[in-house]
Amino acid sequence: MFDVMIIGGGPGGYTAAGKAAENGLKVILFEKDKLGGTCLNRGCIPTKSLIHSAEIYDQYRKSSDLLPREEELSFNFMAAADRRDKTVDSLRAGIEKGLKAKKVEIVYGEAKILEEGKILCNETVYEGRDIIIAAGSKVSLPPVEGRELAITSDDLLVEREALPKSLIIIGGGVIGVEIADAYAGMGSEVTILEMADHILPNMEKEVAQRAAMFLKKRGVKINTGVRVLKIEKTAEGKSILYEGKKEETVTAEEVLLAAGRTPNTKDLGIREDRGISADEEGRTELPHVYVIGDAKKGNVQLAHMAMADAENVIDTILGRDTSVDTKIVPSCIYTHTEIAVTGMSEEEAKEKGLNYQTKKVLTGANGKAQIEESESGYVKVVTVDDVLAGAVIIAPHATEMIGEFSLAIEKKMTVKDFHRVIHPHPSISEMLSEVTK
Repeated sequence: MFDVMIIGGGPGGYTAAGKAAENGLKVILFEKDKLGGTCLNRGCIPTKSLIHSAEIYDQYRKSSDLLPREEELSFNFMAAADRRDKTVDSLRAGIEKGLKAKKVEIVYGEAKILEEGKILCNETVYEGRDIIIAAGSKVSLPPVEGRELAITSDDLLVEREALPKSLIIIGGGVIGVEIADAYAGMGSEVTILEMADHILPNMEKEVAQRAAMFLKKRGVKINTGVRVLKIEKTAEGKSILYEGKKEETVTAEEVLLAAGRTPNTKDLGIREDRGISADEEGRTELPHVYVIGDAKKGNVQLAHMAMADAENVIDTILGRDTSVDTKIVPSCIYTHTEIAVTGMSEEEAKEKGLNYQTKKVLTGANGKAQIEESESGYVKVVTVDDVLAGAVIIAPHATEMIGEFSLAIEKKMTVKDFHRVIHPHPSISEMLSEVTK
């Protein structure tokens, strides 16, 4: 008899298992594929590894005045794939080792809830008091004729074959943009087809425009406001017929579907409709059954959101106040110039009719940004009655700095409060101090 039974070994699942075990609960974790979930095996980690490899190549390629060489450079994709896979394998082994050290029982197989307190996996019934569903999400496949000819991020990010000479990406969300940045940096000719009127449709237009500018400098072609009609195989590779102001065709060696993700909640033994409904603390309609992360209907599909949910659900099971405020969730895009946002956007503040103010500081005046030869970016804050409400950072290391603003917003700090903290010089982070003067 277990205290907690968890379906899914991704960021939410292994975080919940670890915290529950640390607090003396007897835990079993079911995983049908590999520990780490999509994020570690086919998402966040392999993408960022390839982006890092592409950035190393780009920096070396640009340094001909410092490192003169006679031979023409070319990107070694197999070396990048090796680095990616070693990173993934190392992190996965670390998760498994950590869970076993905490006496978490791990069962590999597809799990299904039979009834309250009972789970079936590999023809064995397991019993426990509380169940946590952390089943994550899967690639969403748009209803496009010929979609079986395309690949998904699940395929691309475990690929070990040669780098495609050309790549069409259907979808300009975060996944599509990051992959476009990585593959263009490694040498592929990349085209993005996006249905919305701008890439990154879930972010404010100003941010999307800056991201589009970075990608175009990388050589990425971007077509927005278009609808994909058909994918066909041709002698040159694969062609896509799409409709914008008129019907057009584009051809590439490979086509990637990156049209978002959908909760992976079918066949779990609980009612679902594009996710499983639950209250703020993760309680579903079934007593002692909770849901976290991407599997929770309407949730933000981010690994750190799933991990925060996991902590809070275990707190609830233990009868404690929740540990993490899930209202302030930073979002990050790991392109070669990083983009990070948190809190309320200027567009949201305007829609709500708030008495808001904004202030922006450009990277062009920052010494560290100049030293690193970064793309033009900025730091912007949104304040309401002088209290920090939102922030955007488009700059090197943006994803490392956004947490400062998330903390400040959660603590309802004024700009005066924030500015009291000294930031080092020279650093990109001193822009955070500058924008709150």
